[in-house]
Amino acid sequence: MTDEVVAEIATTSGAFSTDIFRLIADSGFVVKGVLLLLLAFSVLSWAVIIERYRSLRRAEKDSDAFMLDLERERRLTELRDRAVRYGASPLVPIFVAGFRELTSAISDGLGGRPGNPGAGDRDRILGRVRRRLEEAGGAEADRLDRNLGILATTGSVTPFIGLFGTVWGIINSFQGIGITGSASLAAVAPGISEALVATAAGLAAAIPAVIGYNLLLGRARRMGSRIDRFVTAFASMAEAQIDSVRAPTTPIEAGKLRL
Repeated sequence: MTDEVVAEIATTSGAFSTDIFRLIADSGFVVKGVLLLLLAFSVLSWAVIIERYRSLRRAEKDSDAFMLDLERERRLTELRDRAVRYGASPLVPIFVAGFRELTSAISDGLGGRPGNPGAGDRDRILGRVRRRLEEAGGAEADRLDRNLGILATTGSVTPFIGLFGTVWGIINSFQGIGITGSASLAAVAPGISEALVATAAGLAAAIPAVIGYNLLLGRARRMGSRIDRFVTAFASMAEAQIDSVRAPTTPIEAGKLRL
């Protein structure tokens, strides 16, 4: 590529950029309002994409580390004390809530009574623990989807906002034809240009929002499935802990449980 061709391309690109900004500056108030609204949607959607991506990535990383620690550590009390290390994982609040409910339910159900838990006690304790786990798991699953509705709204609304700017630009073109009495390029070009800029702005806001929404929603759904599996796994662990309990002669205290 010769120096003359490079210089010509650079000059053309600079002139094109200048024409775009001049076109926006010369647009009517309606089109400028449309473009500002689309810009606000775009900035907001990009902020949500970046925030959700970082949050879900940290959640996945901390969840992996937490599950490895859970596999190595058999005493739930020790793991509870270390759970603060994995604060970004949605599994940690579920684990803490289930652990507290388990110790509380066993203490309430068996305190001061000899022998193993009866069938009624066992089922009641398991029911309490599972309800608490499901409640905590639902709250964490809702937190994973936070602000994704903004992306869905941006992806569905902004093309129509751009279309509104397009229609308005075409109306201006016909007004130019009526005023000048001619369908020349000079009469219709400004309105058509406004219409095309509004259309492009609408698509520029919608496309990243739709892509980000689909990708982030997929990651959130995978993490939600992981939460469901963890709830089931912890319920099984709680059942095993209940079956292993042997009530001492003194009242059971949460700190003395084999957890």
